[in-house]
Amino acid sequence: MRRTIIVEICVGDLRSAIEAGEGGADRVELCDRLEVGGTTPSAGTIAEAVRRLTIPVHVLIRPRAGDFIPNEAELASMVRDVEITKQLGAAGVVFGALRTDGTIDRETTERLAEAARPLSVTFHKAFDQTPDQAAALETLIELGIDRVLTSGGQPTAAEGAAALAALIRQAGNRIGVIVAGSLSLANFPAIVQQTGAREVHLGSAAAGLVESAAMFGPLDWQGTKPEKVQRIVEVVRGIR
Repeated sequence: MRRTIIVEICVGDLRSAIEAGEGGADRVELCDRLEVGGTTPSAGTIAEAVRRLTIPVHVLIRPRAGDFIPNEAELASMVRDVEITKQLGAAGVVFGALRTDGTIDRETTERLAEAARPLSVTFHKAFDQTPDQAAALETLIELGIDRVLTSGGQPTAAEGAAALAALIRQAGNRIGVIVAGSLSLANFPAIVQQTGAREVHLGSAAAGLVESAAMFGPLDWQGTKPEKVQRIVEVVRGIR
C-alpha cells in the first residue's frame, strides 16, 4: 500500500518559494541566508509568500548565525518575529533552542511555542546537537511540539539512517519526524524505505544556478528550480 510522504522544500528567498510551489511541493520552509544555515526572512518576504502560495509556508525563526543559545534580547526578538509571522498568515514556524550542555531549552521552547499557537511548530536541526536524542524527543513531545527536523545526529541523513529509523519508531504518532540532511534524487528513496519516513526536507536537491546579466558580485545565486521539485515529487509519489 502506498503511503503519503510530505515533501518540504527549504528555500532562501521569495522567488524560490514560489517556484517550489509551482513544482508541486507540499510545504516550504521559508528562510533567509541559507549559506549560514538560515535566518528569519523579512516581513515582506513572508507576506508575499503567504499571499502567492497555496501550500503551507513555515517560517524559520532564527535571529542570527552561530549557535542556538539566544540571550534575553535575542529571545525577545524571536518572540516578536513569531508574532509577526502569525499576523502575516503563515501556517507554521520553525525554531530551535538549546542549553549550553546541548539539551533542549524547555523554557525557551515552551515560550516560543505558546507565542506561535495555533500555528504548527517545528523544532529544527538544533536537535541534532543534543547528546541524547531519545530523551530530547520525549522532551519535545512533552512540550507539544508538532514535528522535529533531523538527520539522526549525523552530518547527512544517509549516515544517520539507523538513528532516524529509531526516532521514527519512538515518535509513533506523537510527533512528526522530518528526515533531512543532504537528501538527493539518488539517495532519498532508499533512505525513506530504510527509515520509514513520512516527511522529507530537501534544499540543494531542488536548487540550481540562476543566470543573470545583472548578477552582483562573483557569487552564483542558487535558486529553487520548479522542474527539480517536480521530479522530486514524482519520485516520492512512486515510493511504496
